[in-house]
Amino acid sequence: MSPQLQLDSHGRLRHLLTLEGLDAALLTEILDTADDIERSLRGPDKKLATLRGRTIVNLFFEPSTRTRTTFELAAKRLSADVLNLQMAASSTSKGETLFDTLKTLEAMQADMFVVRHEASGAAHFFAEHAAPDVAILNAGDGRHAHPTQGLLDLLTIRRYKSGAGSGGNCFSGLRVAIVGDVLHSRVARSDIHGLRALGTRDIRVVAPPTLVPAGIEQMGVRVCHRIEDGLDGVDVVILLRLQKERMLGAYLPSSGEFHRDFGLTRQRLGAMRRDAIVMHPGPINRGVEVEGEVAYGPQSVILQQVSHGIAVRMAVMSMILGRGGRGRSPVAAGRAAKQGRAAGRSGSGTSRQRRRA
Repeated sequence: MSPQLQLDSHGRLRHLLTLEGLDAALLTEILDTADDIERSLRGPDKKLATLRGRTIVNLFFEPSTRTRTTFELAAKRLSADVLNLQMAASSTSKGETLFDTLKTLEAMQADMFVVRHEASGAAHFFAEHAAPDVAILNAGDGRHAHPTQGLLDLLTIRRYKSGAGSGGNCFSGLRVAIVGDVLHSRVARSDIHGLRALGTRDIRVVAPPTLVPAGIEQMGVRVCHRIEDGLDGVDVVILLRLQKERMLGAYLPSSGEFHRDFGLTRQRLGAMRRDAIVMHPGPINRGVEVEGEVAYGPQSVILQQVSHGIAVRMAVMSMILGRGGRGRSPVAAGRAAKQGRAAGRSGSGTSRQRRRA
């Protein structure tokens, strides 16, 4: 997919459909913005006024309560109006095309659609056919991409490998293992594109042959069919969820055999670096991808990933819809809007007092 569809004439985000083709400077800007947003929300006030007056529609054609909730919370913390639509039970199941759906929803005068769809390329289709003033944010399309999950994974890695808020590039020397169902994983593809763009050269995909896509080596990764080889000396391990329908099909003999051969256990932690971190996009299958004690052990940063997901999604939304001019950060724009409203209320009160006097 051409990265030009995602960027405006100044090289700024217009849509976010994939991490493929985005350069290190833009990815770093997104991560820096997420850091700035998190710092700004540490006080009692959890809201910015960056997107006040904007409307964001969560358009989910497949269920995902966790992802939809984080997008909704991110939009509300930016003061946007939010509409959640579960399209599985809508007119699309009665023969309406994606194009018809898009044009119908555009009549609601939404500024952004957050799209999740089981078909690879669905978000790209929406972006190609959307009105010029409507932005598309991909919340996961088929096996293709899940860019905000990739970004929150990158933010988590940067936090733990270069210090909170650090702008330095910690990625070039990292050794990263991605373990599990790589074949069906849009998360794995987004992580690989993001890590490669930021300079990581030692990326290993670790899975049985039935769960490795043909030709994935062309993405710049090394394939390991033994978990011991994949974990040897790594700094980061990203576990992928194994969906239950694949445990009983032609891909795997059983979930028990997968755990025996590829599950992350306490014993296997010893192959990794002592300060290595354990990640997982969730939800976790305990006793399949990972032992329960490892999932919530001292090296796990899985819960931190959830928190970082809100900041990353706020960063992307605000960079697309809320930039207050070239070079002005979305956080600064949000603070200025909030201060302006406060000043307006104060001025109105003064004027009313003068009229009463």
